Amino acid sequence: MNRDYTQIGEVASVSGNVITVQLSDTVKSNMPIIDGIVYRIGQVGSFLKIPLGYANLYGIVTQIGAAAIPDRIKELSEQDYTKFNNSQWLNMVLVGEQIGKNFDRGVSQSPTTGDNVHLVTIKDMDIIYGGYDQHSSIIVGNISISESLNAKIDLNKLISRHCAILGATGSGKSNSVGVLLEAIANKGFNSSRILVIDPHGEYNSILKDKSNIYKVRSDKANGIKELFIPFWALPFEELMSIFSGSLTDQNKDYLRTKVIEYKTKAVKKNKIQIDNALITADTPIPFSLNDLWFGLDDFERQTFNERNKPETLTNKKVEGDAEQLISNEYQPATTNNSAPFLNNQAKYILSFLNSIRAKLKDSRYEFLFNPGEYKPNLQGKAEKDLSDLLFNWIGNKKPVTILDLSGVPSEIMASISGTLLKIIYDALFWGQNLKNGGKEQPLLIVLEEAHNYLKAGDNSISSRAVQSIAKEGRKYGVGLFLVTQRPSELDETVLSQCGTIIALRMNNSKDRSHIRSAIQDELQTMVDLLPSLRTGEAVISGEGVKIPSRVQFYRLSNAPKGSEPIISKKWMEENNIQVKNYDELVSIWRNQNLKEK
Repeated sequence: MNRDYTQIGEVASVSGNVITVQLSDTVKSNMPIIDGIVYRIGQVGSFLKIPLGYANLYGIVTQIGAAAIPDRIKELSEQDYTKFNNSQWLNMVLVGEQIGKNFDRGVSQSPTTGDNVHLVTIKDMDIIYGGYDQHSSIIVGNISISESLNAKIDLNKLISRHCAILGATGSGKSNSVGVLLEAIANKGFNSSRILVIDPHGEYNSILKDKSNIYKVRSDKANGIKELFIPFWALPFEELMSIFSGSLTDQNKDYLRTKVIEYKTKAVKKNKIQIDNALITADTPIPFSLNDLWFGLDDFERQTFNERNKPETLTNKKVEGDAEQLISNEYQPATTNNSAPFLNNQAKYILSFLNSIRAKLKDSRYEFLFNPGEYKPNLQGKAEKDLSDLLFNWIGNKKPVTILDLSGVPSEIMASISGTLLKIIYDALFWGQNLKNGGKEQPLLIVLEEAHNYLKAGDNSISSRAVQSIAKEGRKYGVGLFLVTQRPSELDETVLSQCGTIIALRMNNSKDRSHIRSAIQDELQTMVDLLPSLRTGEAVISGEGVKIPSRVQFYRLSNAPKGSEPIISKKWMEENNIQVKNYDELVSIWRNQNLKEK
């Protein structure tokens, strides 16, 4: 192609990788037609080319018009702007270099003043957006400026360097995640591992034949499996935080000692190979919480016929049952100085123990305290261990596992999601040199609605776990996808660790400022385009793409659906609600036993 057709101006000044271009007065139109294709000159986010011998430098337009005039020229011409009547200016940021048929990010040389600047044609774009390895890249949509160009992402860098998918409600965020997961799952890998932590159950409809779905109170008729998270896998502080009531430091240490005691006893029952000196209250070892509760509760309620003499224990009025969470009842102590006497060694934690009993009976917590074959008997023996749990989540043959947390009570969402992450990351860290460790079989963790349990400045277990993965995960084969509509609420340290940013439509200026801080300085003006993006359209920048790109994601036929009821549809339905229906509602409420649909 004759370069005279594509030349639009010359380099006026160079400052680092920011180039100021003065457009040529001979350009007759801002929308020239070249080989039958209409191009637009100077559109923000479009590409321009500077030929330098055998190499071509490529840049992205960030400013056009008066704002792009160099300050020095403005100062020299304060009194005489007439010389600019026939001149236009634009700024571009150098992003890559083409030598022969190869295009790479970064530049090895800089232009000088007077170098010619050209439009980028479709043939040039084929070079820019081509060159991805077929086996290590995925196609997620098309380049917005040309539907004929596939939008590709480097899978290795996308996962190992972490990624953040950011967008307002209704911007197409869930669909974009679905497109990425489907593209990876359909790639034909033999042992890919993707774990989706989904707090709203939005992704159950996608990849049905290539995913295992685990859900609290699952619908087994639809092939969804029951999600269990055994309480004994929680760190001590997280387990105690589930129960209401406060404990003194002394009583907390007392409980910690008791937990260690019960875990130590259960080691033999479960034939676990571990040095007893290494057992702590945080070690994930099965033990019976019912038996622990029963022993602590019994100690608090005991009365004696003689003061401070346990051997003179009074007779029981009611025989308790640890399995049924029924307390032993003894002859009540008198208020005067006569028998029966109170247990002076009691810790006065009955109110806390009552809250434990209430939670153990609460059906919303069955996935935690009654986890099927993972629940230990009163002797601490469990039929299944963590190895079975990990195999189900990240060891099966299907590429995607979805953990649907929509049935988890909101007050413990941070603890549960954090515990999940800690279990998985700790397992892959310690097993890094094994065949099923992260180095040999990498894992991608997708955190949907990350802002719900990854608050900025928060010191929760979920925040600590995600920070560990963000900072160290790449060394152990654990990649991270953060998906959120409120990036301003995320921990900035974690967001800055994301090598690839996929930013969809974002109207909130506070959220946009956080996105701006996460991408390279020279391209921050592209963040101003976010409010005008179409649904499903995104600006992708960072390690996963060769060049920052404006991409229209494909639309999934079975796109993830939100969990909200459709108001107009529900209100149009006839119903015959009567008082008895509310009687049932109140009964379920009082007994805290959700009814299955």
